Amino acid sequence: MKYKSVFDIIGPIMIGPSSSHTAGAARIGRMARNLFNREPKWAEISFYGSFAKTYKGHGTDVAIVGGLLDFDTFDERIIHALDLANEKEMKITFIEEDALTDHPNTARVRIGDDNGELELVGISIGGGKIEIIELNGFELKLSGHHPAILVVHEDRFGAIANVANILAKHQINIGHMDVSRKEKGKMALMTIEVDQNIEQAVLDEITALPNITKVTKIVD
Repeated sequence: MKYKSVFDIIGPIMIGPSSSHTAGAARIGRMARNLFNREPKWAEISFYGSFAKTYKGHGTDVAIVGGLLDFDTFDERIIHALDLANEKEMKITFIEEDALTDHPNTARVRIGDDNGELELVGISIGGGKIEIIELNGFELKLSGHHPAILVVHEDRFGAIANVANILAKHQINIGHMDVSRKEKGKMALMTIEVDQNIEQAVLDEITALPNITKVTKIVD
């Protein structure tokens, strides 16, 4: 792993004893909340590896629920996240998994309400940095440290080029891009991290393209 700055190593300002186990967990939870686009009514959180062994002592459970409540890493309310979630009648379930994963600090987060569900897998890679590696069954690589869009689309020729052409037309540079599909010719997911914020008009233009199902904006 190459770090771009000293802050990638020492981590962000945070509440808790460990950047990997608290700041990273909070960011995983907050990313799930961001993608769900509202506060969930329930959450099922599975911890793997080191997370599963130490989550209570290191406050990983408190941090990830704080993220689901949309608290940033420096928000002192994180300390009381479990109580605040209980006050909101948000049902929280924690599961300690025995299965081996590629990374020791791995969490699977399932959240939902009466109108829908979302499931993602995130890893805390150190210094408060995270990667989302799975979303609703799609493999992806999303850092959460740059503006990004997620484009759900039909797996058809030209779909990726059409999106890239619109970004180029508006002089939006792509820093990283992944494409994942569950099955050939079915639904696919573009994960596009960019160097600047994307205006709503650009998102609307992408949404209007043929074979595009949904466009979700993620701010850093």
